[in-house]
Amino acid sequence: MNIYDKAHDLAKALKESSEVQEISSAMTLIEADPESKKMLEDFRQRQMEIQQRMMSGDMPSQEEMEKMEKLFDVLSLNLNIRRLFEAERRLSTIIEDVNKIISDSLQHLYGGQSL
Repeated sequence: MNIYDKAHDLAKALKESSEVQEISSAMTLIEADPESKKMLEDFRQRQMEIQQRMMSGDMPSQEEMEKMEKLFDVLSLNLNIRRLFEAERRLSTIIEDVNKIISDSLQHLYGGQSL
């Protein structure tokens, strides 16, 4: 059994999953609507800036986090953006589950401790 072949099979299965198809479909609709596209791009930019700050140890204020939550709620009123967010959440869950399955399979190497 070649692990890399299995990894490529998994990558192919993810690419063909309904979640990835839904993300692609939602993105196509968002790209066709300049207002939705701009709102999403602005949100993603703010999100990335906050994540970069957090990685450098600069934690955002409670006010900034509440502002982002409100912005997320406003964006979620847009049906195509909400559809995208929901599909991204489902895909993220799948990736987390796969990661846990792989990690759990190696626990015996570390005396039963979680990785």
